[in-house]
Amino acid sequence: MVRSVGVEEELLLVDAVSGEPRALATAVLAAAVREAAGGEEVFEAELHRQQVEFATRPQTGMGELAREISACRAEAARHAENLGATVVAMGTSPLKVSPSIGFSERHRWLQEHFGLTTQEQLTCGCHVHVSVESDEEGVAVLDRIRPWLAVLLALSANSPFWQGRDSGYSSYRSRVWGRWPSAGPVEPFGSADRYHAQVADMIGTGTLLDEGMVYFDARLSASYPTVEIRIADVPLDASTTVLIATLTRALVDTAARQWQAGEPPSQHRVELLRLASWRAARSGLEGELLHPLTMRPAPAETVVRALFDHVRDALDDNGDLVAAQEALAALLTTGSGARTQRDLLTRHGGDLPTMIAACAHRTCPNRSRT
Repeated sequence: MVRSVGVEEELLLVDAVSGEPRALATAVLAAAVREAAGGEEVFEAELHRQQVEFATRPQTGMGELAREISACRAEAARHAENLGATVVAMGTSPLKVSPSIGFSERHRWLQEHFGLTTQEQLTCGCHVHVSVESDEEGVAVLDRIRPWLAVLLALSANSPFWQGRDSGYSSYRSRVWGRWPSAGPVEPFGSADRYHAQVADMIGTGTLLDEGMVYFDARLSASYPTVEIRIADVPLDASTTVLIATLTRALVDTAARQWQAGEPPSQHRVELLRLASWRAARSGLEGELLHPLTMRPAPAETVVRALFDHVRDALDDNGDLVAAQEALAALLTTGSGARTQRDLLTRHGGDLPTMIAACAHRTCPNRSRT
């Protein structure tokens, strides 16, 4: 059985000329709802009104997933353009911004309880859902993919700028996201019962509003029969999103097979996993990462190829081996989205709005803009 995969991407809404984030989510969503006219709605509001999220349908073929991601990006851009704006797939805004919190009761609760942490969470991530047979299988997968998640972060790294300056990181979004008290890597759970008990205990503290605030790097979905891998930045290019989804499915397959074969999960403690995530956020694909097997430094390409080798059999079984190999080689050649942003900024003489416009074109390369 080939597992289904669904992707959620968060996109920044920015002024088409200045590149400044604009609080247009309500208008964009209203336009999308009118056009859907009772059909399937793929867009939804996020924490801040300067961003919008879409979710694909579950797909088993990566070609279909790629087409749907590109179509959703283009549709979001079209609705934004009617308002003098566009969308851009960046993990953070390169320009200074004072984010506007959404209008929902949930968003207001977050603002009241978490203050500046909520205010500063104008960050855009990519979440990959992969189907599982049961919660027991799902937790077994979560326990076994832990050391590999930081590699996915490095592959997706696409947020080097923060409030008008270079952060020095490839994924500064992940550093901002880590301010939530429930975010980050976790210890192995061992069983679905222990997973659900831990989540219940966390909610029982009164610190979290509900299960939706359990912001683990990877978790059981509360809404779908899937594991949800949440560590990635939103990639600049849709092809990188497809690559990450492809590798993530293969990682889930590999972990499930290990569980069925009685192989125990890695015993790397959460302290080491946090260091691996920090290193991935700092380096992206342009420096060293911590190798998931040894937790020692190694060149990023070596670590990425270790991930590929780890999931090679699953990629082959899913019919994804050749496409993933080619996409990974291309990404290692061009570098991360963070590197692309920095290169574009240099090419355009340090002008952030022009760089953002170039990234908006990369987000939806088939849309012509006036």
